[in-house]
Amino acid sequence: MTEIARTITPAPTFGAALMRALKSFALIRESWVGMIGAGIVIFWVLTALAAPWIAPFEPNATLQPFAKPGVAFAKGGVFWMGTDHIGRDNLSRIIWGSQTVLIYAPLATLCAYTVGIIMGLAAGYFRGWADDLLSRLADIILSFPVLVLYIVIIATIGASALNIIVAITFASAPGIFRIVRGLVLDLRNRDYVAAAQTRGESSWQIMLVEILPNARGPLIVDACLRLGYVIITIGVLGFLGLGLPPPDPDWGGMINETRQMALAFPHMSVFPCVAISSLILGFNLLADGLREISLRD
Repeated sequence: MTEIARTITPAPTFGAALMRALKSFALIRESWVGMIGAGIVIFWVLTALAAPWIAPFEPNATLQPFAKPGVAFAKGGVFWMGTDHIGRDNLSRIIWGSQTVLIYAPLATLCAYTVGIIMGLAAGYFRGWADDLLSRLADIILSFPVLVLYIVIIATIGASALNIIVAITFASAPGIFRIVRGLVLDLRNRDYVAAAQTRGESSWQIMLVEILPNARGPLIVDACLRLGYVIITIGVLGFLGLGLPPPDPDWGGMINETRQMALAFPHMSVFPCVAISSLILGFNLLADGLREISLRD
């Protein structure tokens, strides 16, 4: 058996798999759809990083209520996207709000993937009672409407950045679990897994070093798509008043605060909606580009 194991080509090391994943992102230039998506995402990332320097006003400063787009401020500057009912500059709040989205959406997605991957690896590799228990638990959570589940969790534990991450992790991890479990069920029977077992590697070492890196392709694409879903979730929670506590800039909260004035002052709601839609579109196009590249390989 040892001689057979020596002739089997080993799976790529974790470092090699990570390099391949980075090369996949580098090859995004081969897909014009992915390039557009990456450009939109990079634009918002740079906007978030440069917020302290490019925002024309303080995001929570009361300046001139109900100013329309393009109106000049008496003390200097222009309200390029107008102001809200309190007099806060919409452009400044959208710029600062991009930090909120691009911090908490990736963080919540990362937490959900950590939980989902661990559950999926355990269920797909060990099978038996662990698979049955985790699968039934995931089925129960997925049986609830997602929006209702978010509302129940946030209403129960309160609205805060940490609780939003907890709610998204709890609701999203079962879907990730299903994807990982299906991939592991296929990969666990590969020759390099048998070779690792023959070498005496531990179960979790096999799962994390041999199996998980070879499941990276579908997971990377799903992560980009799921980031878009999480951004929608954060926006919806903010719109329902269950997002970040005011007065911190929050795109969904901006829409919620001005929804009753949308007909008379549409700029108060339209610009935050455009910001949310553009960032979601960027991640979706990036996911499509990565999928195109993976199909070519």
